[in-house]
Amino acid sequence: MFDTMTMTKAVGALCGALLVFLLGNWAATALYSMESGGHGEDGPAQAYVIDTGVSEDGGAATDDGPSFADLYAAADVAAGERAFGKCRACHKLDGADITGPHLNGVVDREIASVGGFAYSSSMADHAGASWTPETLDEFLKAPRAFASNTKMAFAGLPRADERANLIAYLATQQ
Repeated sequence: MFDTMTMTKAVGALCGALLVFLLGNWAATALYSMESGGHGEDGPAQAYVIDTGVSEDGGAATDDGPSFADLYAAADVAAGERAFGKCRACHKLDGADITGPHLNGVVDREIASVGGFAYSSSMADHAGASWTPETLDEFLKAPRAFASNTKMAFAGLPRADERANLIAYLATQQ
């Protein structure tokens, strides 16, 4: 079954495949080099910066839009209900705790006050204060900036109008 000609063809195919991979590597290295190539050898490699609206410290970039009070006064509860879809995987509105504590009655409730839920130490440090709409806005903007070791893995809601709509919806859920 395996004669000399078949073995010669198999070895030749293997050598040919390796040669193609070697030449492909050489061409890719020449085309896509990460070296500066004479363009500022002392500095970092050139790259494009894309503005994502988030500052380097992890918080959302400041904008000079309307104040939170104005946004909250004009908030759309129906849009807030749609925004709650981002929270639904970890929070319930029926009094049941799952990954996160329940959120019914959260507006003006004391922070870290849901009995039986294990809060992180930085969230427990806020106990005694209450979840006013302004405090919720600050927290939802950047949860890790509000409570550094919070268990909430959500990055936050960068849009102020979306936060105001969500808080207005949560205010209706008692």
